[in-house]
Amino acid sequence: MLIARVRTADGPRTVRVDGDRFIPLGDPYAAFASGATIPDAGDPVSGDLLAPCLPTVVVGIAQNGPTHHAPVQAWLKSPRTVVGPDASVRLRRDAGVTVAEAEVAVVIGCETTGLTAENAHDYVLGITAVNDLSSPDRARVDPRNFESKSGEGYTPLGPWIDTDLSIDDDLPMSLLADGRVRAETSSGRLPVSARECLAYVAGWSTLGPGDVVMMGAPFSQASVVAGESLDVVIAGLRLRTATI
Repeated sequence: MLIARVRTADGPRTVRVDGDRFIPLGDPYAAFASGATIPDAGDPVSGDLLAPCLPTVVVGIAQNGPTHHAPVQAWLKSPRTVVGPDASVRLRRDAGVTVAEAEVAVVIGCETTGLTAENAHDYVLGITAVNDLSSPDRARVDPRNFESKSGEGYTPLGPWIDTDLSIDDDLPMSLLADGRVRAETSSGRLPVSARECLAYVAGWSTLGPGDVVMMGAPFSQASVVAGESLDVVIAGLRLRTATI
């Protein structure tokens, strides 16, 4: 199932994507927690796509690259930086180079108490795409990543959650700028698996429905400039962001 959120005349609605139709859904997280099928909840609606979930917590995985000698670590990014597909993001002019990072985003389906590497799939609603926009030059004076990750709109997310994709899949990942491929890889090249990353995060902090864990981008990032149109492609998910 492809789960999205759309802005309608009656407010935001959670929907399933059926071709070019948006079919309203009941609460996908309640259904997931109970093991039930997510029910339809009305006739098709129209509207613009929003970010597919409203995370309370956004976690970034650090040290998930071949040049890092430290074990996997994590950091927090403000959920207020989350924007939906086709958003226009103003790049900061006062923070040095801007880097776009194409990443697999895991959407948590239920409270993660009891999550281990072995059972991590039982807590995952699905996969979406994220562009973890960053200002890496700021890390020289801010090693905690607050400044480098806090630009307004610096977490484009979407376009929807694919519940059929698995954390065990070797998902193709690419980053394009103005239609040109800038980086291309797959999630199977990540040195630390999604299962291990989720177990690490959940071992320190309980996550809940709609929270997001970004899996890192050691091979899928590139510097970008204002005015470029960016595409993050994760398997069949294409997340487009305009930069200004």
